[in-house]
Amino acid sequence: MAAGTRKTTTTNQTFTDEERAAMKERALEVKASARRGSRADKAAEDEAAVVAKIAEMEDGDRAMAERIHAVVRASAPGLAPKLWYGMPAYAKDGKVVCFFQSAQKFNARYATFGFNDKADLDEGTMWPTAFALTKLTAADEARIGELVKRAAG
Repeated sequence: MAAGTRKTTTTNQTFTDEERAAMKERALEVKASARRGSRADKAAEDEAAVVAKIAEMEDGDRAMAERIHAVVRASAPGLAPKLWYGMPAYAKDGKVVCFFQSAQKFNARYATFGFNDKADLDEGTMWPTAFALTKLTAADEARIGELVKRAAG
């Protein structure tokens, strides 16, 4: 190669393969959302997409995701299910309030149930916004239900 024409190759090490895949999923979600018709059609399609994503999960995560989906829907029926970065999430006025992240999503040792800043969970100057889950007990489901009710306002 002539001087000054050296080809450089940069490897993007900022994001993991899993994170890049989640970003691609989010881009597809946004495109799909823009193509939809009526609000009722969009809500039904979003719910079906969340249920389908849960069905794809490995057994332990799927069981937790199914229970969390039922708890969120019962505790805050005003939250709309939708996919968010390929994860089941629940939104108010189009903004994600809470979400479930399976352990397999980012090759983690536990699943996560988390809240975004739209959630009304403020408690003093510090409060938890995500919870690690290895399994769900009835007490865990009750606590999640209470937190979701509060978060939804």
